[in-house]
Amino acid sequence: MSKIVQKKQLSENVFLMKLEAPLIAEERKAGQFIILQIDDDYGERIPLTIADADTKEGTITIIFQVVGKSTTELSKLNEGDEIPTLVGPLGKPTHVENYGTVVCVGGGIGVAPLHPIAQAMKEAGNKVITIIGARTKDLLILEDEMKAIADELIVVTDDGSYGRKALVTEPLKELCEKNPKPEMAIAIGPPVMMKFCAETTRPFEVPTLVSLNTIMVDGTGMCGGCRVSVGNEAKFVCVDGPEFDGHKVDFDNMISRLNSYRDIEIKAHECNLEKEIKAKEAVL
Repeated sequence: MSKIVQKKQLSENVFLMKLEAPLIAEERKAGQFIILQIDDDYGERIPLTIADADTKEGTITIIFQVVGKSTTELSKLNEGDEIPTLVGPLGKPTHVENYGTVVCVGGGIGVAPLHPIAQAMKEAGNKVITIIGARTKDLLILEDEMKAIADELIVVTDDGSYGRKALVTEPLKELCEKNPKPEMAIAIGPPVMMKFCAETTRPFEVPTLVSLNTIMVDGTGMCGGCRVSVGNEAKFVCVDGPEFDGHKVDFDNMISRLNSYRDIEIKAHECNLEKEIKAKEAVL
């Protein structure tokens, strides 16, 4: 059991939770993730990157977006409630060293897993330039936290409601065109965003890491649900990743696999909404 000690809503569908997990907080490294399950018997296992940890408090911080049935149920839990299953830290940590200049690019909810990586890169002596973006101002998260870490912070929104009106790939390309160019780029966000970040850096031969968030079941490489193609080789995100060379990831194949259960997820979410409506009607 892991108790929720803090809950905060960051935007309309994005929530932050601090969870009691002293052993995970002590062992976790930048880039690693946990898997949690709300229902011990039949619940979906949700992989979430550890956005932060406090060894003194014995807590880890997760940030998630409500996109379906399981994340909707998670968002309804409150401080004091307990999550029955929490496993971690999982995955390989980010390889951190002093590269020189590192560009960290976060799109939407991807800013959350980017935060500890940017922090670790800064502590290793790198110059950290951070680009964060979202569709609108209301969907931006962790701006102050990223600003505190970065030597330079660039904020973009699709609609121009805040910061610069642009996609994250535009300032990324501009940085790659400079002399000297960045020694490393790290991109985390929706699959399409990571794909185009990798395509942006490819002509400039800037090494680019991406952190993949795929469907997972056991988190040990046994089920094969998180399989991706990297450099024409099969890799498992849970044990071989979650970070890979963005120039080698077959994003089209990954996106296709992510959509495999979309219809089932939609039906499950709709069924859950119907149950809520009937429950409210019964009370009335």
